[in-house]
Amino acid sequence: MALIRSYRLTPWLPLLIIGASFGYAVTVVTRLPWWTLFPIAAVWVALGLKLRWGAPKRERYKPVWPWSLVPLSLLGIYVYLADSFGNVDLGAVFFHLQAGITDHGGGGKMVVAVIYVLIILALLTSITWMARRDPRWRLAERFFALALLAINPLLYGLGQRSAAIVTDDGEWLDRRYVAPPTVTRSDPPNLLLMYLESMERTYSSDIFGDAYADLEALGERGWVFEGVRQMDNTGWTMAGMIASQCGVPLMPAGLLHDTQFEPLTQVVPGVNCLGDVLADQGYRLSYLGGASSQFAGKGLFYNGHQFQTVKGKEDWLAELDDQQYVNSWGVYDDTLYSETEREIRRLENEDDGPWAVVNLSLAGHSPHGFPSQTCIDRQGDFDGQDILFSVKCSAWQARDLIERLEAEGLLDNTLVVLQSDHLTMRVPVWDQLTALDRDNTLIMLGDGLEPRRIRRNATMLDVFPTILEAMGVPLDEHRAGLGVSLLGDRSTLTETHGLDVLNERLREETALQHRLWEGLAPQRQNATPSPAEQVVETPSDAPLEVENVSR
Repeated sequence: MALIRSYRLTPWLPLLIIGASFGYAVTVVTRLPWWTLFPIAAVWVALGLKLRWGAPKRERYKPVWPWSLVPLSLLGIYVYLADSFGNVDLGAVFFHLQAGITDHGGGGKMVVAVIYVLIILALLTSITWMARRDPRWRLAERFFALALLAINPLLYGLGQRSAAIVTDDGEWLDRRYVAPPTVTRSDPPNLLLMYLESMERTYSSDIFGDAYADLEALGERGWVFEGVRQMDNTGWTMAGMIASQCGVPLMPAGLLHDTQFEPLTQVVPGVNCLGDVLADQGYRLSYLGGASSQFAGKGLFYNGHQFQTVKGKEDWLAELDDQQYVNSWGVYDDTLYSETEREIRRLENEDDGPWAVVNLSLAGHSPHGFPSQTCIDRQGDFDGQDILFSVKCSAWQARDLIERLEAEGLLDNTLVVLQSDHLTMRVPVWDQLTALDRDNTLIMLGDGLEPRRIRRNATMLDVFPTILEAMGVPLDEHRAGLGVSLLGDRSTLTETHGLDVLNERLREETALQHRLWEGLAPQRQNATPSPAEQVVETPSDAPLEVENVSR
């Protein structure tokens, strides 16, 4: 003990902890490389020692609790979320808390969360030690606490959402909502909708080599859509699915949920989605996912929107020959695609009307992906870190499945849609991705679809009406939900107003949230249904709302 006491751990140790924490936070929220935390920490420690922080000439110990402890803790939460996911989406946090996180595959992130907690505790201890021994710190940290509250994006986002309660116009988006049509057609096509986890089109850039090459090859045979951006509340899997199948952003139920401490029992019950439209036309609907269907309300969404077959990890495990051939999220894509092939073959053999199969892969999942053994046998060893290895695997396996189905004649009279569920979250090539103009993957293949590239300023909301029109469903003015078909000449909301305006309007919106969760929320008094045609607030808006796109 005497030997330990002989070492002076203060004030340099608290200074080092504070400096290193500050340096790391800077690298997370900026594009600076991770190693810059070391010079930042070194400069901080050197400055602190020179100015005698924590060891003033007239030290007066005072047992105070710094004001900045709570603001620092809140900022630590933000830095953890930004470090784990890239862009912090409060909507995703709130939705997952209510929809449930049963069988999530983020065990690695839980370990990181524990490490973050320990680091924040060390940081708070260091700040407290400094404030109690240095009157300069006691004074300065009060202003520091206020600054931390002001700059924390988490609190800024909460404040914006709270302001929606008193906004002048909380129905801007809801007035533009158009319910999808109910029609019956002869000889409708089948649909295979493949969600490729985090497989944004940005990976097609030359800087990522041939990682996206197999999707590029598929695109040469059909329609490739460029410019499908990501608006707020569409940036995680369930939000991307709902945006592209319902034409609406996923606004969490929030306080509209009558039982706040119980999981949701329905997901967006107030709007008709792709499943509802197709079920009304006699389609047999199946959803197959590699991850658990219980996670984040996926099973609730598909069951609630008329899918007859909904399967996830829990259904595949009992059928696996090798029970160990799973990853932290679920089954690998080669297993999922074999089950997809089996499901389509079953539906074809039944010959009882058109079918639609939706599946969701896992290979491209951040941060490093989950390449299957099939890909490893083909591409070589996976180092556990290279996301581009996983991206290449995801692209090749999607192409391989389609070619196998085509060779067997299982895709005759079938529209095949390949799309990313959202832009990827933080991955090893994050800095390269975020330096580019990012957009989602959307490719369509099918009988009579001549190769074509369509570039529009769009969002995932516009995918819903685009799929419907590609399937031959007639739409009034090419619109469904909040989306506009990219096959028509009508301007999308993004082209008319811009993405920033849409996001701003979304933060102010309350009426659309009520519409999405109708049945879970107390009914509004004197509520009037939105008309089918588009409504504008002022006459000056009208020309913009009917603008056509000349292409």
